[in-house]
Amino acid sequence: MDDRLKVLYISHYFPPETNAPAVRVSEKARRWAESGANVTILTCFPNHPTGIIPEEYRGLMRSREKRGKINVIRTYVYAAPNKGFLKRIMNFLSFMFSAIILGTPVVGKPDIIIATSPQFFVAVVGYLISRIKKCKFVFEIRDLWPEEIVAVGALKNKLAIKILEAIEMFLYRKADLIVAVAEGTIDILRRRGIPASKMALIPNGVDVDLFYGCKGGDIVRDELGLTGKFVAGYIGTHGMAHRLSTVLEAAALLRERDDIRFLFVGDGAEKESLIRQAREMELNNVIFHPQTPRSRIADFYAACDACLVPLKKADLFTKNIPSKIYEIMASSRPIIISTEGESRRLVELSGAGLGSRPEDPQGLAEKILYLSSNSDLCREMGQNGFAFALANSSRNRLADSYLSLLQKTVDENKALDQFETNRISKKAEKISRGKESVSV
Repeated sequence: MDDRLKVLYISHYFPPETNAPAVRVSEKARRWAESGANVTILTCFPNHPTGIIPEEYRGLMRSREKRGKINVIRTYVYAAPNKGFLKRIMNFLSFMFSAIILGTPVVGKPDIIIATSPQFFVAVVGYLISRIKKCKFVFEIRDLWPEEIVAVGALKNKLAIKILEAIEMFLYRKADLIVAVAEGTIDILRRRGIPASKMALIPNGVDVDLFYGCKGGDIVRDELGLTGKFVAGYIGTHGMAHRLSTVLEAAALLRERDDIRFLFVGDGAEKESLIRQAREMELNNVIFHPQTPRSRIADFYAACDACLVPLKKADLFTKNIPSKIYEIMASSRPIIISTEGESRRLVELSGAGLGSRPEDPQGLAEKILYLSSNSDLCREMGQNGFAFALANSSRNRLADSYLSLLQKTVDENKALDQFETNRISKKAEKISRGKESVSV
């Protein structure tokens, strides 16, 4: 009999997709499986960010595969590109329904279910399947929904917001455990009345070995004509939350500096708009590169002299810590972070970079100019960031702590079940003895 911890991990995103949620889930799941857990991933067919499902998955309603020691179950999704609010909601809801209807019968009998955001409706799947399977439910919060889509202006309907907020609070109350990646998230939920005893902090991490000492930067520079230039790079999703137009405005302020270039790597809802804006502004110092395979991400970080982490000006984003911060640290590159709050404090206190105000192109341009003329400082900040990532942000170490937390949650549940069983058994025994004495 298999007595390993049986974990069902539900995520909208999973490799071959290469965005941050897919990477986080796959690397943690791999570590758990290597540590002896029986791990199953319930996800949809890959389609992010293009909205195109790979040929091998087309026409299927459900599939099963094995990725190393991980079991992967995929169910139907309405494929849609990462742009357009209505189509994205249809994308999210279609997976929610297919995961419940098609996924529930084939996921086995897990001990514990983790549902990770983004997106919000994955938690609905996790809760419902946990009730059907009678097991523990963990709500893993990466982004606060619906707060984030409201903050970026993607959702304005007050009734829809109230409905989503009601569902959100219901899921928080029903979760056996809430796992957050930032202390700010825990503070927000505590103020809403969620008990601190049911929340745990497991920060974002990074596979340090993937980024440390990468030698592919010079190859990327040669490919893109960046040799001899100071490269300020943004690598990641080009979304509404990042307000990347601020970076383009900073590039416009530095257009006369032939020694400085801006590199954008990735895809997202705002990518086409940003390319159009750069063309209209006649920015010859900006390069856009498509989303790159995970295997080459370290090369692109290594090609940068400084890496940018901009965010929209909104109170919610002062509580977030973008996962790319840890990847930049592991790459030994200085960070210029354009936000306030928890993530900026992390960067500045660790000595890994400089902070500027959000949506402030002048301030961002000044920080880039400052680092472009201080190579020794860039090197020092890069070393500080790497030291911090190595000591505090190893994804394997964090995954081990997470797995111990899951095992503890399951063990406590089993202990409670055993206590209740013993209590009922003793009560039944007393009743039985009472009947015997009456019959005598």
